[in-house]
Amino acid sequence: MPLMIRIALTGVYVTDQEKAPAFYTDVLGFEKKQDFPIGDARWLTVASPRGPEGVELLLEPGGSRIARQYQGAMMAAGTPMTSLATDDIHAEYERMRELGVEFIMEPTKEGTVTQAVFNDTCGNLIGLFQQE
Repeated sequence: MPLMIRIALTGVYVTDQEKAPAFYTDVLGFEKKQDFPIGDARWLTVASPRGPEGVELLLEPGGSRIARQYQGAMMAAGTPMTSLATDDIHAEYERMRELGVEFIMEPTKEGTVTQAVFNDTCGNLIGLFQQE
């Protein structure tokens, strides 16, 4: 019998839960899905308007020492914290650059994938890819 498990939620640590929603909604185009307090932080998720009932991205508070170390090490290594898909990476790259997004890697074809990497202004590098 096949597994009945699906990916419903994934997350990235963010340095500022007040700033993160603006970048992820206004710049990337996601919709805020859930936002409610949990202790000193918030349960804050966004989802794609193309599949709002699909996978949610949790913008997790990155205030713990372990989260800061992990986030800093990933940034220092130039490693994306997660990757997002697009149907037209070159159009997204130009649109995002016009909005002031800092790319550390321009769209680059590697095998059957073209990928780019940008800074989300919340302590992460994020990959953007297009499968060909």
